[in-house]
Amino acid sequence: MSESNERPQLKIEEAKDKVMGAIAETMDLYGVTPAAANLYATMYFEGQMTLDEMRAELGMSKPSMSTSVRKLQEIEMVKKTFTRGSRKHTYAAEKDFFHSFMAFYCQMWEREVKTNLGAIESAQEDFVEVMKDSSSTPDIVAKAKEYYDQLEESKTYYHWLGELAESIRSGEIYNFLPKDQKD
Repeated sequence: MSESNERPQLKIEEAKDKVMGAIAETMDLYGVTPAAANLYATMYFEGQMTLDEMRAELGMSKPSMSTSVRKLQEIEMVKKTFTRGSRKHTYAAEKDFFHSFMAFYCQMWEREVKTNLGAIESAQEDFVEVMKDSSSTPDIVAKAKEYYDQLEESKTYYHWLGELAESIRSGEIYNFLPKDQKD
């Protein structure tokens, strides 16, 4: 490559490195390891890659690479792709950040809602039992009622969070917060 071509190519690589560094740095929000974050950032610019290509590019072990790819697939940041004529699996980074955000956070929020509402319902049943138990003292009944009411109030948040996740999944939220807002 001639010197006149090297400078623009170097500038392109520097620009990519800036974005890849920022992506890798913030991927901890998605619960991924630094290795998986670097892999995603690399794939974001490289397009489809096989595990061997990823390993060669990043110098990671095959088990570490496989674990990182699996984690990124779980949170819908990487998709397995099909390449006609190739027996090797190829993978591509999800480049639609709206999709990535929606998939990851909706999964987390829906899990939070399901887990916590299940625990709240079960605990409230226990508190009702205590309140109906003839052997409970007035102080114990009052404490059970206080906790029951506290949990009842917290349901408002979990129902709201469930509705938020649904509005994001359905795209309804974009009626209120359009995707195409400019700087």
